[in-house]
Parts: sequence; structure tokens; C-alpha cells
Amino acid sequence: MTREQTTFTVDIQDAQGRFTLREVCERGDCHAEFVIKLVSHGVITPVEESPRTADWQFDAAALARLGKALRLQRDLDINLPGLAMSLDLLEEVESMRREMDRLRHRLRQLGGD
Repeated sequence: MTREQTTFTVDIQDAQGRFTLREVCERGDCHAEFVIKLVSHGVITPVEESPRTADWQFDAAALARLGKALRLQRDLDINLPGLAMSLDLLEEVESMRREMDRLRHRLRQLGGD
């Protein structure tokens, strides 16, 4: 059995862009129930959460995280709690890499290279 490969892209003109639940589902090619489950497991978080899920607003970071979650679930068949933990760890690793790059750059500056 093969899974269909889809490409997830986020096209944003404004960094302050907000997306409704419906827009998130359209961009992620997923059902609202799936997004609601992701929110309940802490995988993504609405910027503005209200009692009515139709009123939820998501930012570009949530869309990017949704794309990663969809790929992880598709490629590795990770469950929802595992998705949240995996994404948190991936973000931590990326943060450490950026910090290492910053420190290497600073060391080069101090060393006169």
C-alpha cells in the first residue's frame, strides 16, 4: 500500500497573517476534525481560541507546524502525542543549531579569522 505524496506550502505576504480553521484545512488538505485533534494534543495552537472552533485563528507558525505534523504522520505513522513531542524536539534541535552557528560566527569574529 502506498501513500499519496502531497506538498504543503504556505504562501504569506504578511507575517501577521491569520488563517481560519477552514483556511488551515484547505492549505493542509486535511479535515477540521484532524486539526481540532492536533490542537487538543498540543501539536498546534490557535492564536485566537474561542469556544467555537470555526472562530479559531492560526498564524504562519501554526501552518508550518501543521505541515511538519502531516509529513511526520504520513512518513512515520506517528500518533498524535508522539507528533507533539517529535515537533517540540525538532524545534529544540533547530534552535540549538542556530545558537551554535551564532556562537561559531562570534568566535570567528573574536579570533580575527
